[in-house]
Amino acid sequence: MPSDGPRDPTPLLDGPWYLTANELLAFALEVTALACLGWWGFGADEGVLTRTALGLGLPLAGAVLWGLFAAPRARVRLPLAGVLVVKAAVLGGGAYGVHARGHSTAALVLAVVMVADTAVAETARRSASPARAA
Repeated sequence: MPSDGPRDPTPLLDGPWYLTANELLAFALEVTALACLGWWGFGADEGVLTRTALGLGLPLAGAVLWGLFAAPRARVRLPLAGVLVVKAAVLGGGAYGVHARGHSTAALVLAVVMVADTAVAETARRSASPARAA
């Protein structure tokens, strides 16, 4: 797959402590979303084969989408709108999975934290990009 140029060698966790903390929270939320997708899939009201396929397939699909399009060092660089669509699908799917398992309040809290964290992370990453290019 062709690259759009050399990768930035600057570490992702380089910067103020609060941005580093937010990056660590972002990673924890991403892993949580994948776990929630699996929990949702394994809890489906279907046969054992369908539950197993969903329980393994949903997190796998989310991880592949994330790695290709939404990770800080994604293989395919999308514009911000595209990155946010992928993040909404994976993170929102995880929060919806919690809701579908009957924990609406937890799903709402998770979704609010995910949105706030994504807003801070993307704003910090986008504002740091021109400084890194200089």
